[in-house]
Amino acid sequence: MTSTFAVDSPTRATGRDTRPVQVSSARDLYFALMDNPAAALEASAAFLAAQIEVARAEPCELPDAVWQLQGWIQGRAESVGIAYREYLAARKNGAPRRYFTNKSHALYFLKGVAPTKLVDGAWLYGTLSRWENPEFHPLIKTYLEELGDGVPDKNHVTLYRRLLATQGCEHWETLPEDHFVQGAIQLALAYNADAFLPEVVGYNLGYEQLPLHLLITSYELNELGIDPYYFTLHVTVDNAGSGHAHKAVQALRHLMAQSGDPAAFFQRVLDGYRLNDLGACTTSVIGAFDLEAELVEIFGAKAAIGKNMHSDYCRVAGRSVNDWLADPRQIPEFLTKLEESGWIQRGEDVEQSRFWRLIQGERAEMFGVFSSYEQQVLRDWITTPRDAIAAARTTRVLSHRARQRTLDSLTQHAQRSGYPERGLIRRRPAGTGGDSELHQLEQRVAAAAGKPEAMAMLAQLMSPSVHHTAIGLMATRMYSQLLDA
Repeated sequence: MTSTFAVDSPTRATGRDTRPVQVSSARDLYFALMDNPAAALEASAAFLAAQIEVARAEPCELPDAVWQLQGWIQGRAESVGIAYREYLAARKNGAPRRYFTNKSHALYFLKGVAPTKLVDGAWLYGTLSRWENPEFHPLIKTYLEELGDGVPDKNHVTLYRRLLATQGCEHWETLPEDHFVQGAIQLALAYNADAFLPEVVGYNLGYEQLPLHLLITSYELNELGIDPYYFTLHVTVDNAGSGHAHKAVQALRHLMAQSGDPAAFFQRVLDGYRLNDLGACTTSVIGAFDLEAELVEIFGAKAAIGKNMHSDYCRVAGRSVNDWLADPRQIPEFLTKLEESGWIQRGEDVEQSRFWRLIQGERAEMFGVFSSYEQQVLRDWITTPRDAIAAARTTRVLSHRARQRTLDSLTQHAQRSGYPERGLIRRRPAGTGGDSELHQLEQRVAAAAGKPEAMAMLAQLMSPSVHHTAIGLMATRMYSQLLDA
């Protein structure tokens, strides 16, 4: 799919090039919309239309009447709760983890869903301009909550970026095409909300339902020592009683009543709902993990750079390392030869492997070559015997919450000393450094001709690519205050 267009946009005032762009994939569109949405607007509309046609072949579980939705949502939430309770009972009785064989499997998942999580809530961005219509407030409020109401430690994108950085999973840009489909859909809806409002409402209704995999993922991430807060936060905010799922039904009911043809509106809502089923999803990403295949891919990427970096005396099975790395197709055999020659001791602690000591140790010649995520994949591959992959699902480490309790005890004194809450922007007088941009925003908003101008100014800074920055967070707080004023 390719499409071009030209459109007038506020970005012209910034000097950004808004000439037409061509995109040929969901990945291309994803990055085009994050970088310069004005230049990809027509392409994104064409992409949405094509995805809706594909989605219409998907089944839709929604009830036939809007008045049945709240009961359907509550019944669905109850079913998920029962299934989760059964999962917990099975785990208590010795069942292995359902999703993650080991920590690298969990990190693979975190990286694999990054294109979607890093635009969390984006599909609602286009509703900000409708703030004068109270019927849009449930959608706008949901978007503000996705943005943490401007608080860094609650902003969903900020939380996920921090999680990726903590686990060394920042490099996700080369993921397969299907990993970008959901993110591209969300961004396309963000910038085409006026033309695709029923689809925005339907997509929101589907995305805000509490899935079983969210509960299980949170549990198993914590079990593997990975902070699950991003996921547990969604468990609470998406609740059917008063959370995003409830607001989604409110918005649908009110906006459908305002439409000229409610029946046609609802049919398009169903199209939007089905869009949630396209592209890679949580369970498909988890199911695609293959420990050895992931390691081979990592080594293949390293080979492109390292194939000429080793001395001739570095030899494995009679061949130089440069020779092994010259052709990525040789990587599986290279790993086998590392085992056979004793460089790697499978099924043993990593410290027993000479190759690992080249990566980690006091005199590690290859220190820094592998990221922390890549090291985790290598660690799990070394320590897991070939015939014990399934058993790895029951391996336990100190949970994230257990480790956090220890860390919290070390910071209690600092908290009692009156230090500010972690992550909050500390305002300083204008002209004292990085705070000047925030001060200028305050001045521009104060000088606005009226509330509409101020709200439009702030909305521009709450876009999917900006809202998690310092000025975007401040704009979110100011927008929220003005909305309720």
